[in-house]
Amino acid sequence: MAVVLCTASLSAADRAERWHHAVSRTFVPLDVHLLEKDPSPGRIVSNALGSLRVSHVQAGPQVVTRSRRLIARDGKEFLILTLQQRGSSIKEQDGREACIGPGDFSLSDSSRLFRKKVQDGFSFTSFHFPREDLRVRDDDLRAMTATAFSGREGGAALVATYFAQLAREAAGFDAVAGRQFAATALDLLALLINERRGRFTTQAPETAAATLVRVQDHILRHLSDPGLSPPGIAAAHFMSVRYLHKLFQLEGVTVGEWIRTQRLERCRKDLLRSPAPGQGIAAVARRWGFVSPSHFSRAFRAAYGVTPREWQRSGLSGRSRA
Repeated sequence: MAVVLCTASLSAADRAERWHHAVSRTFVPLDVHLLEKDPSPGRIVSNALGSLRVSHVQAGPQVVTRSRRLIARDGKEFLILTLQQRGSSIKEQDGREACIGPGDFSLSDSSRLFRKKVQDGFSFTSFHFPREDLRVRDDDLRAMTATAFSGREGGAALVATYFAQLAREAAGFDAVAGRQFAATALDLLALLINERRGRFTTQAPETAAATLVRVQDHILRHLSDPGLSPPGIAAAHFMSVRYLHKLFQLEGVTVGEWIRTQRLERCRKDLLRSPAPGQGIAAVARRWGFVSPSHFSRAFRAAYGVTPREWQRSGLSGRSRA
């Protein structure tokens, strides 16, 4: 369900306080300084796709800062991808400064100092998610903050197009589809970062990267199929099984390992939504392509150190304490 906040009905005097509160609640705690004597109305519309929050934001000139004080206070590690639609902003983080114009996107890391200044009225779409959901190395991520990614060319254009379409459709997805599409978006972003950091082979990196994206998207859309296998995946993309395995070597995993990880992660999240301990475990496993309950239990324990039942109980007890 969309969460909407609009300050148009408030007096100019009340808008600053309400806007500061809304921005910090939508993203992470931030210091907000509005640059207009009489602040323009601001509007935020948000939808959640699993742990990914999609927000459309429009407002007047302002400066937002993530300070040491705020980092120390909440200690949260979130990433914010901002896709600029109107106006330009100056982003500062990790010793870099970048101008982000319409059609560009950029990344900010809440665990470190950052600053964003917008001189004029603006609109953008943001994607806010836990740092742990993006599977990239810390040094690679640090090298990509406060960087302008052009949404008009190369792999960044593919990422920008997907994220923009995801934002347009977010309100219409059911819970399961929303989580899957969000996972695909973060996989695309991780792929782009790895590409920019030169983690692909020197032979046709753009072709290999684009092919891997298509293959991973295909796998995510067919995770529920217990018959999903390298030969079938390779055939669907008119490639050899050997080449398919080479593509996944770019990420340091086998095809089977990547599929199993994606399935287990979705099971891990879905188990916390079951009504009571022990209920729904087999159904969740089947939903994500596991045929054998015993195989699922062994794989889950190997990955997370607890059985599915123990994980489900820990989540339910946490909710009851809350």
